Amino acid sequence: MEKTDEYFMRQALLEAHKAALIGEVPIGAVVVHNGEIIGRGHNLREHSQQAADHAEMLAIMEANQVLHSWRLVDCDLYVTLEPCVMCSGAIINSRIENLIFGAKDPKAGAVTTLYRVLDDDRLNHQVNVKAGILADESAQMLKTFFKAARKRNKKRRLSRSVSS
Repeated sequence: MEKTDEYFMRQALLEAHKAALIGEVPIGAVVVHNGEIIGRGHNLREHSQQAADHAEMLAIMEANQVLHSWRLVDCDLYVTLEPCVMCSGAIINSRIENLIFGAKDPKAGAVTTLYRVLDDDRLNHQVNVKAGILADESAQMLKTFFKAARKRNKKRRLSRSVSS
């Protein structure tokens, strides 16, 4: 079976689902080298209380350990949501060759939406970008998560006001 962009994005979606199951924003990422996944990550910020525990950062760190190198040359990063500024910096610094992401992020996207960090030709490393792979599935997972979160928050506010 040939492993396509869609195959690897589905693996990233599985990671995003893991995040949702534990109450984290459902974003998932995988790092691929020579057709094999060498790093996986999903958001863990709420659980760890670490600002840098984004899916991309965790997948990159795992891949660094597997390759025993901070350089992820010839690696691809698949992520369900357009990376933020911090993660875009890590992608550049780790020398990821290709970034493939699902949904655009109008609030924090630093690749094509809000900023275009990876397009800066003054940087010492250039990253190839492909956007929109399984974007609908990625966006739907986020919409479902935030709709449920708003509903939970509304119930909490109502129960507090009743008990006051």
